[in-house]
Amino acid sequence: MNNLPEEVENYRDRKWRREETLKIETAIQLEALVEDLGFCLALTDSRTNLPSVYIAVCGRRDAHSPKNVQKDYEMDLAWTLKDEVMMRGRVYYGKLVKGRAMFVAPRLIPAFNAVWGVPKKLEKEVFSPEANRILKVLRKEWEMGNADLRKDAQIESRAVLTKTLEQLQKAMKVIPQEVLYQPTFMYIWTLAEARFPKQLAKNMTREEGLKEIARAFLKFGGMTYRGELAKAVGITRREAGLINRALVEEGFAERVSVGVYKLKNFEV
Repeated sequence: MNNLPEEVENYRDRKWRREETLKIETAIQLEALVEDLGFCLALTDSRTNLPSVYIAVCGRRDAHSPKNVQKDYEMDLAWTLKDEVMMRGRVYYGKLVKGRAMFVAPRLIPAFNAVWGVPKKLEKEVFSPEANRILKVLRKEWEMGNADLRKDAQIESRAVLTKTLEQLQKAMKVIPQEVLYQPTFMYIWTLAEARFPKQLAKNMTREEGLKEIARAFLKFGGMTYRGELAKAVGITRREAGLINRALVEEGFAERVSVGVYKLKNFEV
């Protein structure tokens, strides 16, 4: 991990809620965090070097997941808030980039979809037969729990169902809309377009989508060092460099050195 200037770390403390006075405790505060950042991870800790719900609940830079997460108050609260916000449906939730659980503000849904979404006309070609059967079932029923979805989509095992649902989440086709813990743990799944039809219908090129994601990344990071953006969102360094240079040309960012970009008019 690169050593960032202290002024940048202080900036991230404020934006990521890594301060005791800024830490979040309610679903409304979590939704406000997502709206402010544009996107963030769910339950990851400081080792990912990206903002997350768990870090914001802890309110400190060195938030590390405990070995026994089931008995940890902070992790339990982060998990509870994650479930509540997912069910409220005001911001997007699903396993997206690199299969990591993420929240995305509605304004950035078109950008994420432009980069990782799959057009309906390409579904048969891109997705597995299992994935296409799940889509067929959900387009008929609109929502369904794990067990019923596995049965109706003729999925051979829970492991295959889980893997297939992750494939569809990364392509922004399905999302969990509710979670049940009694009598057994189960997600209720629905189509992403059922909750966010306008955002997912908006056309945007991949380049435009990447630029908006990079803009949000720089805005909540203050500065991006070599390879940071590429690693965070799973694109090539060349692609990240081109997008960051586009932000420089736009006057949104400034180039500090090779591969290092800073928010224009940066203020802690």
